[in-house]
Amino acid sequence: MLTTVAVLMGLSGLVPAAQAGTNEVDVSLVLAVDTSRSMDFEEIGIQREGYVEALKHQEFLNAVRGGLTGRIAISYFEWAGYVVQDSVIDWQVIETEEDAIAFAGKIEARPIATQRRTSISTAIGQGASMIMTSPFQGRREVIDVSGDGPNNSGNPVTPARDKAVEAGMIINGLAIMLRPSDAPNGLDTYYADCVIGGPGAFVLPVRKIEDFAVAVRRKLVLEISGLSPPATVQRIAGAVPATDCLIGEKQWRDMFDR
Repeated sequence: MLTTVAVLMGLSGLVPAAQAGTNEVDVSLVLAVDTSRSMDFEEIGIQREGYVEALKHQEFLNAVRGGLTGRIAISYFEWAGYVVQDSVIDWQVIETEEDAIAFAGKIEARPIATQRRTSISTAIGQGASMIMTSPFQGRREVIDVSGDGPNNSGNPVTPARDKAVEAGMIINGLAIMLRPSDAPNGLDTYYADCVIGGPGAFVLPVRKIEDFAVAVRRKLVLEISGLSPPATVQRIAGAVPATDCLIGEKQWRDMFDR
């Protein structure tokens, strides 16, 4: 597999492993799940349950069946300041309920653990690398990033996002807003300005822990169907985003400069 650094340095010049017409799926979807220490074990457990339940739900399965090929390719990994290597679940086709249950079971079997820092750029790089080296060709290629804070480690997030988008990928976000975040205008606004990108990209906020499972299911259905939810963060055409996309790095540096 290509390294994250290689992807970030020259993503737009890479060629997908799958050739046109072979192993085609409606969507190649990477689930990039935050397990940073700003979330406790209960929250990470509920987050994990949300993904497991969503993958088994009939609404998700109906969305898969409703595509042109009736199947998707899906993969999964966990990240914080770095990608948790033993968390990577490689590509699997989901076409039937049995496929979905099998993939959900692999996620459910993962031990719950947390790691330091938050590097959304590394998560995007890993997701892009997995898509570029996938044996499947998706009609759409989506990196699905969940997180509860701004980027504060590794490379800046916007260049990583821009390279993935230039390569034809879509980045969607799930902004976990159970507690106040380090993003002054709200984590959903930070994700909208600094993280998501590509045609129809969107961010869904989660403000209550009991809403997590529904939010994950809704996000997966939208991604598979190629739809976008109504915008919760309005944008003015041509306007420069007000969000400082380096806010996480600056806050981390200021904490150690005191």
